[in-house]
Amino acid sequence: MPYQRNLRIVLVIAAALCAAARAHAFGFDDVVAKAQTMASHEYEPPKVIPEFLRNLGYDDYQSIRFRPEASLWRQGRSRFQVMMVPAGSYYQHAVALNVVDSEGVHPVPFDRNLFDYPSPELLKRVPADLGYAGFKLTYPLAGNKDQNQVLVFAGASYFRGVGAGQQFGMSARGIAVDTGLASGEEFPVFREFWLERPAGGSDVMVVYGLLDGPSLTGAYRFEVRPGEALKVHVSARLFFRNRVQQVGLAPLTSMFFYGENTLRPRGQWRPQVHDSDGLLIHDQHTDEWLWRPLLNPAALQLSYHQVQQLGGFGLIQRDRAFAQFEDSEARYDLRPSTWVRPGENWGAGEVVLVEIPTASEVNDNIVAFWKPAQEVSAGDSRYLTYTLTFGNPEITGEPLARAVRTFVGDGSQVGGGSVEGAYRFVVDFEGGTMGRLRQDAAVVSQVSASEGARVIEHFAEYIEARHGWRLSVLVQPEDGKEINLRGLLAVDGKPVSETWTYRLGPSTDLRRATP
Repeated sequence: MPYQRNLRIVLVIAAALCAAARAHAFGFDDVVAKAQTMASHEYEPPKVIPEFLRNLGYDDYQSIRFRPEASLWRQGRSRFQVMMVPAGSYYQHAVALNVVDSEGVHPVPFDRNLFDYPSPELLKRVPADLGYAGFKLTYPLAGNKDQNQVLVFAGASYFRGVGAGQQFGMSARGIAVDTGLASGEEFPVFREFWLERPAGGSDVMVVYGLLDGPSLTGAYRFEVRPGEALKVHVSARLFFRNRVQQVGLAPLTSMFFYGENTLRPRGQWRPQVHDSDGLLIHDQHTDEWLWRPLLNPAALQLSYHQVQQLGGFGLIQRDRAFAQFEDSEARYDLRPSTWVRPGENWGAGEVVLVEIPTASEVNDNIVAFWKPAQEVSAGDSRYLTYTLTFGNPEITGEPLARAVRTFVGDGSQVGGGSVEGAYRFVVDFEGGTMGRLRQDAAVVSQVSASEGARVIEHFAEYIEARHGWRLSVLVQPEDGKEINLRGLLAVDGKPVSETWTYRLGPSTDLRRATP
């Protein structure tokens, strides 16, 4: 009898070990091998979906609804569930989906009956082998049985995430290739995903992605941790088929139509419209925190911010009050900020900001990414790790006072100044150690401008109504020259605020009414 009990125990342990081995029979190295093999062959574009699906209007596409009761892992103890994204409209390529569990790797077959379509006529035209455009991860953020969407992978290499109580806004991407250059941008795509089924009750899930594009392939591992803020730990191995002039790592994409620092377009009643209102950069080498308010420029604008040792960068939504937007449908006040914290050995490089003119809020016109100093040639490979955090503006951990409002006006009018052709910049700072300063503290403004612009005056003052400090700058550009400003507040020669920066091209005139 003891022998039989021991034998049963051994068999149970052996079965468990076999199941664990099967569960780990697929991993990041397998995706790396696929990406490396793919890079050795000519690029083949992914197959496009039928034309009638590509031409679906926004409302028709949005009316295609996935049935939540059909979510993967709905039956069982997993806190994560998976909803499928239908192909159509902007999503013009299907991706292969797989599940990795204790039994091994299983493809997720396409089933059009998992969706409610706006009409039977549309449903019967959908090919039975169409495939899905992507997937949505859900998780009970409130701790109850209600599932909340936390992360969506759909379209090229785009994915979007949110923290608790937020609505989807800006996107991250796997890679950016020649973004903003006259040569034209490439858009690599995730061709295949593997979803590792988490253990029952786990608050961590792993997703693998295989990326492919004309100039490179890539293997990605995403470790997803939902919560008050969503954390996504990313590991990526890239293989380059061709030389890439401007490779963009950990790219972020957002929308800025107009804000407090720009003119309001004619006919717009809302105070502001944007998913993000600024770019924040932390240089660990100098310990400088640099804030750059976003702009909807009159012409394409690329800005390069050199960094010796990147502590992090992100597109931030600091405006968080409903009254700053007054949009009850879009709820821009609930859009997440996103922060990129690099892993080891990123080295020196530049944070690149691309600002694209747009006449509508439906276009994502802002891109920020890391451009390494080392050039990329055909045959090169790169390995990198970083953490993406989606949440409120405090996710950055910045200790200094922050520029929470930027106003720009005519420097030749009452309230602005009396200098023809000048601009008045007004910046409000809050938080950090400045919140503990006395109203009569010796706060000093430090301001500089690039060649082609003359700083006429600058000063700091305490604004009692705001319970904070304000920087005011009057600057005059030369004809046809742009303005590049830097300013901060200091006490006893030490910064107590982040460095505020602003770039205004000669064709973007914020002193006059929109024609």
